[in-house]
Amino acid sequence: MQTRNSLRRERLALRDGLDPRERRQKSGRIRERLAASLRIGGAEHIFIYINFRSEVETMELIRSLIADGKQVSVPLTLLDESRLLAVGLTDPDSQLAPGCYGIPEPTAEQVSSATVDPATIDTVVVPGSVFDRTGGRLGYGGGFYDRFLVQSAPRAVRVALAFELQLVERVPMEPHDQYMDFLITENELYDCRRLRHA
Repeated sequence: MQTRNSLRRERLALRDGLDPRERRQKSGRIRERLAASLRIGGAEHIFIYINFRSEVETMELIRSLIADGKQVSVPLTLLDESRLLAVGLTDPDSQLAPGCYGIPEPTAEQVSSATVDPATIDTVVVPGSVFDRTGGRLGYGGGFYDRFLVQSAPRAVRVALAFELQLVERVPMEPHDQYMDFLITENELYDCRRLRHA
């Protein structure tokens, strides 16, 4: 079995190799699936990552969720504390600036005025490097989302976004790794809880 790091490298290289136009098209299909599932599920407060590099693109989704009247919060990375802070967003164009690792994050002004109680979050939309259909996930090695899900938003529904090329038969999970409830790709919405119990 491949090591976790070699799996990460392999799948991220495949993701990085996607043509930007193809990545945009596939992200659009994922966005439509997620938006439909959030409407069906009645989600009101969605905590969602802001895409960086070759991740599934989320900015258009964030804008459409805000336009639909949803409460949207995004992560601010607190490196010194090894955790994520949830900050509300109503206007991505004016409320974001390059932050940790160059990833767009809420501005200092937004953090001071719009930090939210993560207990109010009902859906967490998670990025990652490697996934399987039962909800196994490898992030990028820092454990930020795993800790956030356990400590800050333990009751939230966990939704991962990925391209099909990031999927493997089985992710080698460790005790601290958190399983996803749903996984959405350009081809499918996987009900990971059902597949785990099948």
